Amino acid sequence: MNMEPNVSNPGSPTLATALPNESQTRIVTRPLYWSVLRELWENKSIYIAPAIVAAVLLLGALISSGYLPERRRNAMLLDEVRRRAAIELPYNIVAVMLILTAFIVGFFYCLDALYGERRDRSILFWKSLPVSDLTTVLSKAIIPLAILPAIIFVVVIATQFFMLLISSAVLMPSGLAGTTWANFNLFRQSIVLLYGLIVIALWHAPIYGWAVLISGVARRATFLWAVLPPLAIGIFEKVTFNTSYFTSMLKNRFFGAGDTAFDFQMHRSISIDLLTQLTPGRFLMTPGLWIGLIVSALFITAAVRQRRYRGPI
Repeated sequence: MNMEPNVSNPGSPTLATALPNESQTRIVTRPLYWSVLRELWENKSIYIAPAIVAAVLLLGALISSGYLPERRRNAMLLDEVRRRAAIELPYNIVAVMLILTAFIVGFFYCLDALYGERRDRSILFWKSLPVSDLTTVLSKAIIPLAILPAIIFVVVIATQFFMLLISSAVLMPSGLAGTTWANFNLFRQSIVLLYGLIVIALWHAPIYGWAVLISGVARRATFLWAVLPPLAIGIFEKVTFNTSYFTSMLKNRFFGAGDTAFDFQMHRSISIDLLTQLTPGRFLMTPGLWIGLIVSALFITAAVRQRRYRGPI
């Protein structure tokens, strides 16, 4: 059978129209998208660890629900601010625990991001594919900066919703079921949570960038290589100059996001209505945010170069 295109017939398909052009191929392949999916497929702890923590917290809420009616009656005797704080406390603990889980998972994921493929020599296979080193490293950086916060947001909201259902079911016989919904607004809390996750991810970007760089440089013991140099610098500064500027900078990088992202207003040592205390403008104008993002970009650039020239261990 003659498979050549009929050139004499203008209506017949030609080779140019039968085969996709180069630009169409690039659109279909989407290397960054598939690289991110590859990371999710290879690193199941990204979503399994938050799910396990959420399950443990739900189990704890279910076990302690037997004491909930008594605690709720005591809470109803307090003033409005303290009552709402007491009712919101278990839900806030869930959010904090899962955010802490996200940081731990993200940090150790970054430490293994490039080191793992060098250790098991799979880097030889991945480098044989038409995916650039920049795309590969960016797909790994996207996980703690975007994918993991999105997963934590969904898990926190789902966990808090199930806790609301448990609370309502336990308090219904005592007629106090409505007190939870009246004092804990899941929609308002979800806005605060989403904002907080974005703030934390951006503020911790240089920490993740440093971990990815160490993952591409170290031949073993990535955790020690990530922790010991900053620790040594802090000790050297303290012993030599009797100052703690570097240590204070690190402390601010770990815990200082809330000082600029929120305008905390306290009532008798209790923060009130976080939704009205969001300060995104002040956060975006903070020099420390942009300095951290620039440093993170430098770390990522260095990690790309390391992957380009470093082979398997």
